[in-house]
Amino acid sequence: MTTLDTSITENSYVLRHDWTLEEIETLLEKPLFELLWAAQKVHRVANPGYQVQLASLLSVKTGGCEEDCAYCPQSIHNSSDVTGQPLLDVKSVVESAKAAKEAGADRFCMGWAWREIRDGADFEAMLEMVRGVRSLGMEACVTAGMLTYDQATQLAKAGLTAYNHNLDTSPSNYGNIISTRTYQERLETLQKVRSAGISICCGGIIGLGETVADRVSLLQVLANLDPHPESVPLNALVAVEGTPLENSESVDPLEMVRMVATARIIMPKSRVRLSAGREQLGKEAQILCLLAGADSIFYGDSLLTTSNPALESDRELLSQAGVQVNWDDYENYSKKTSS
Repeated sequence: MTTLDTSITENSYVLRHDWTLEEIETLLEKPLFELLWAAQKVHRVANPGYQVQLASLLSVKTGGCEEDCAYCPQSIHNSSDVTGQPLLDVKSVVESAKAAKEAGADRFCMGWAWREIRDGADFEAMLEMVRGVRSLGMEACVTAGMLTYDQATQLAKAGLTAYNHNLDTSPSNYGNIISTRTYQERLETLQKVRSAGISICCGGIIGLGETVADRVSLLQVLANLDPHPESVPLNALVAVEGTPLENSESVDPLEMVRMVATARIIMPKSRVRLSAGREQLGKEAQILCLLAGADSIFYGDSLLTTSNPALESDRELLSQAGVQVNWDDYENYSKKTSS
């Protein structure tokens, strides 16, 4: 009788930046049990104890974006019902970060619906928000489109932990989704952020009408960045009325499980984040994603303009999965909000 190799050693993974399309496709298309087993061998070494980071996301500037992303309700090119709103002030953003920390989050992400960051009062406010979040002892992440190297340097000096700038999809499918910014511009933005000493948060979305080959290609671009992105958010499309992708079919939850497992294998030390679309996956698929290598979730009632599971359901999910989360702050938060 053949027995499975159950050894878990430091040799269970290697850091590589030369993954081929064929290698990644072979992984992504493996029988699901084999893929999960391979991902587990990596994940148990890279993340001993199954620690899961909780990140909270706030939309600081909502709507009115000049980009034409086909999935986004914040684009001025789409007829969704999200309208432009004034920027939140520094005090209210820092208060939101404080509440997120009390609810259990240790990373606070702030989003601006901009094509690019422009110098001036709004950028100065962004720097103050970063400083405020960091003063709480939280990681601070910003997503605000393209930026200059000087702006990246200023954000680094303010203490920014990470800059989010997703690739969204493969180079070949990108033009079907976005026309107002090139793939190369996205890569150049990542390079500016990295050169300034800020970690990068970069992933993509499935459900954009892409093929398996597109998913493989996206993963290859991410895995062959050197170093790998410290954070890799994986999103499932949330089809929003008024966007060109409003009638897209829902993503098969097991396809997200496959993406998570493959990302974990080829980017062993990166945080793989379950991001938008998590609510549609269902509890069982989310647990499979955690098993496959996801070690972070966006935590809170909303992600920019789409819904997200409630705090209590997330707490129950993570407890059932048996992952390790520091709930001390959450216990205090629960007592305060229920009194």
